Amino acid sequence: MITLLDENFSQINQFLSEKSFSKIFILVDENTHEYCLPILLGNLETEISFEILEVEPGEEMKNIQTANHLWEILTEMQADRKALVINLGGGVITDMGGFVASTYKRGIQFINIPTTLLSMCDASIGGKTGIDLMHYKNMVGTFSFPEQIYVYTKFLDTLPANELKSGFAEMLKHGLIADKKHWEDLIQLNDVDVLGVESFIAKSMEIKQEVVNADFHEKNVRKTLNFGHTIGHAIESLCLQNQNPILHGEAVALGMICESHLSYLESLISKEDSDLIVENIQRYFSFINLSDFKDEEIFNLLLNDKKNTDEKINFSLLSGIGSCVFDHECNTDNIKKSLDFYKELSGF
Repeated sequence: MITLLDENFSQINQFLSEKSFSKIFILVDENTHEYCLPILLGNLETEISFEILEVEPGEEMKNIQTANHLWEILTEMQADRKALVINLGGGVITDMGGFVASTYKRGIQFINIPTTLLSMCDASIGGKTGIDLMHYKNMVGTFSFPEQIYVYTKFLDTLPANELKSGFAEMLKHGLIADKKHWEDLIQLNDVDVLGVESFIAKSMEIKQEVVNADFHEKNVRKTLNFGHTIGHAIESLCLQNQNPILHGEAVALGMICESHLSYLESLISKEDSDLIVENIQRYFSFINLSDFKDEEIFNLLLNDKKNTDEKINFSLLSGIGSCVFDHECNTDNIKKSLDFYKELSGF
């Protein structure tokens, strides 16, 4: 399902030649329209007619209004159930494009061509699609696999440094939850740049895909992929609500610092391991100021997390570097202590 593209995109052209799609709709945002679409169109060899669908960039566009707009366009252009949607972009595009395709006329086929490190290593893989509801992350969505995922790592050359780091956070997470060597290899990098991370992308994709294959509908082990995301999503949602959005990977890095310390407070890992993890994440990511957020606001969002049942806050926490437990109900005082720990570290 995951294919590394060659220079002339022959794998995509072969895929299209073997199918009988009625029409192709290529979903982009303003950035991928400018930097990535010309590369795709310059290599696309097909007689199938296509249309370009463009949305504004940013997490704040991943909502029901944008999805409804795209459904309306597909309807106006008479897209039928044999149409194909190509999602060319980062996590917002692959999440939302997959959601729109998987729900339009009860589902049309789509493929993902991720253009950011975050979407290559994480968002485009696993068949989770979704949009945000108000300021709640990915609250509405489907489980629906893309027909194919095509990865062209040269798209990373178009990324600003903060976007590259955003994806690097998910790579670190993959090592922490499932592969100690992957974590140890990644923290040897002095800087997060394309040259440094490129050789580790395939391993991160492999880790994510193996977890998904074992538990597609997230009934058990797939929940480990949520490490760093319980607190991370809460802070990301608050920043979005305050109209001061942060990148997903920045929120995950914050979440991993808090939840690593929480793993220690819950007696799942040693203080030495917790300190080692925190120290290394700090090397790559700037602190986020939490002083504007009340603990009550954060806890209200934690209670609304999708992983919760029976009004209990469930975490996926580390049981070692390279291993993770899920459905761990935490002591409320310890959750607060983990947030206080981050605030003290940050100095805000």
